[in-house]
Amino acid sequence: MTSRNASLAGIAMMLLGILLFSLNDVMGKWLVATYTVGQVLVMRSLAALVVIMPFVFKQGVRRTLRPEHPGLQALRVLFGSGEVALFYLAVSYLPLADTMTIWLAAPVWVVILAALLLGERVDGRRWLAVALGFVGVAVALNPSGASLSMPALIALLGSFLFAAMMIAGRQLRGTPDVTLVTWQTLGALLMGLALLPFGWVTPSLKDAALLGLLGIVAMTAHICVTRSLKLAEASVVVPYQYTLIVWALVFGWFIFGDWPTPAMLCGAALIVAAGLALLILERRAAPAPSPLEATGVGAP
Repeated sequence: MTSRNASLAGIAMMLLGILLFSLNDVMGKWLVATYTVGQVLVMRSLAALVVIMPFVFKQGVRRTLRPEHPGLQALRVLFGSGEVALFYLAVSYLPLADTMTIWLAAPVWVVILAALLLGERVDGRRWLAVALGFVGVAVALNPSGASLSMPALIALLGSFLFAAMMIAGRQLRGTPDVTLVTWQTLGALLMGLALLPFGWVTPSLKDAALLGLLGIVAMTAHICVTRSLKLAEASVVVPYQYTLIVWALVFGWFIFGDWPTPAMLCGAALIVAAGLALLILERRAAPAPSPLEATGVGAP
């Protein structure tokens, strides 16, 4: 495959992956209106494990279940499980576009955490982009109005945990994708089991199928994004992650009748601008950043 064809294929895979993530978010918001977060996590994770098991057997069960750096793996699983649970909790109260706007602040958190925890040097231009991102978050949250609510703060905490998960991922560059996804899925399953005592609604056969499909869609989305980052440079494909905002607006309006406020739209524009600025600066600093060093991709 030529470089141009590989880049085009990578872009196509990223666009497909983001569309699937958007469908995953819509299905999640629809289901948490009836079922508890614990139920959604358990059935989503069980379905995802069914999908990934052939890859686990191909790689080797022993190798998958005994990864290197178990302490760091446990931290990543903890961050990832908490982030997914907070996403479903937030989206059960907030419009889909609002939740996704706040979640896209994760690349801004990554820069700050990388500087504080990993000792990475951050120049003035990056700090300006970080400041722009936080202005966007502040505008989107509208702290002087009624929109600064507990669900909005939950979404902000979730975006922080998502960034912390990516920072942990930077330290696990040598770990196979199958291992990372398997442990992340197991962590979400355990989180769901821990939350099950807080409520249970027996699903209909149709809804049980939807809960299972939720996990399959999420797993397929992860596979598409991972493949995208292997086909083309992150600097080429990552900007297409911001189509997530477009899908969130379309699905939020068409399915749930939600339409974001002008403040949310303005905040989203600033957050996207900050993320793209950070990506451009990263590209200039390093011609081919690794997938795990790219800005955050996708939704929970």
